[in-house]
Amino acid sequence: MSVLPLVFTSGWASGINAYAVILLFGVFGATGLTDEVPESLQRTDVLVTAGVLFLFEAVADKIPYVDSAWDAAHTVIRPVAGAVVAALLAGESGSLPELAAAAVGGSTALMSHLVKAGTRMAVNTSPEPFSNAGVSVAEDLGVAGIITFAVFNPVAAAVIAGALLLLGLVTLLFLASRIRRFRRRRAQRREERRLAGAGGHRPHE
Repeated sequence: MSVLPLVFTSGWASGINAYAVILLFGVFGATGLTDEVPESLQRTDVLVTAGVLFLFEAVADKIPYVDSAWDAAHTVIRPVAGAVVAALLAGESGSLPELAAAAVGGSTALMSHLVKAGTRMAVNTSPEPFSNAGVSVAEDLGVAGIITFAVFNPVAAAVIAGALLLLGLVTLLFLASRIRRFRRRRAQRREERRLAGAGGHRPHE
C-alpha cells in the first residue's frame, strides 16, 4: 500500500503540533508498533529533543497571545517539519518518491498551520483566557488520536484529516471578519495610547 495517506495525515498533524508528531512516530517505531517509521525518528536524541520542545509548546500554546506569538515563530518550522517527516516516511516505505512526499507533507502542514494560527487569533478576541487552554487540549488530543489511528488505518485517518482540514479552512473564512475587527480595535487602542502619551508630555523649562 502507498504511504501517501500516512504522509498526508502526518502533514496535517505537523501543522498543528510538529513536535508531537515526531515524538509519537518515534515512540511507535521504537516500541515496534509499526515498521513504517524510519530509524532516524527513533533515535534517543531525537525523541528527547522532541519531548522537550513538545513540553514547551504544551505550555506556550495555552497562554493567550503567547500562543499566537509561538504560532508566528513556527510558520516555517511546522511546514518544514511536515515535509521532512513525510520524506522520511516515504524513504522508509519506498512506495512514493521522497520529493513528492515532502511536497504533500509540507503543503498540508502549511495549510493546517494557517488554520491553527488563524483560529487562535480569533480565540484571542475572547475576553476570558480559558478558551485558549480548551482549544489547545483539543488540538493535542486530536493530533495524538489521528496519528495513532493512522499507524493502524492510514487511509481512514487520511480521510478524517482531510475532512478536518476542509472544516478548518471553512471555519477560518467565517472567523476572518472577526479577526480583522479585533486587529483594527487593537491598532486604534495603540494609537489612542500613543496620542495620549504625546499629549501628556511637556518639555522641561
